[in-house]
Amino acid sequence: MNQLLPNIHTDLIEVGCDEAGRGCLSGPVVAGAVILPNDFSHEWLNDSKQVTEKKRFVLRDYIIEHAISYGVGIVPEKEIDEINILNASFLAMHRAMDQLTLRPEFILIDGNRFKSYNNIPHNCIIKGDSKYLSIAAASILAKTFRDEYMEKIDLEYPMFDWKKNKGYPTKAHRQAILEFGATEHHRMTFSLLPNNDQYSLF
Repeated sequence: MNQLLPNIHTDLIEVGCDEAGRGCLSGPVVAGAVILPNDFSHEWLNDSKQVTEKKRFVLRDYIIEHAISYGVGIVPEKEIDEINILNASFLAMHRAMDQLTLRPEFILIDGNRFKSYNNIPHNCIIKGDSKYLSIAAASILAKTFRDEYMEKIDLEYPMFDWKKNKGYPTKAHRQAILEFGATEHHRMTFSLLPNNDQYSLF
């Protein structure tokens, strides 16, 4: 049974925000922003990490169909390197909210830090994607759209197995960086390899 909470303020236009890909070595950081109706529910909806891939894509379609409004924001690798991953995560959320057809009156953020968006009041909630429906919905959008992107660039560089690891720092991913070098899809300000091993750019 779904234990996630509905909107905190039922009398306000409230949006939930979350990001995916913050800890990855490659690929963009992607954020979702979702405004749900007060009566929204789905038995599968949860933090995207707790939902199977197949169910995530079913949920994405359901969220898009039933949300009052939604947006997806992307910050690519080069921009992450320029402004750092924390600021890139905030920017991705801002870009997601820029796409909303309604101006939110309150923002729910997954995590403990946020950069104010258009002076709209916000609340940061640790593990919010497993507590509130709108944040969980945002996490589903962020995760699925980012995963699709990683599977697309995997076709270009199959040796990194991004279709499986999605850019996260797995042992196999780092071994591939050591063997083949970094690509334009890697975040060059991140520690791509342990122990300062050398690598080259494609």
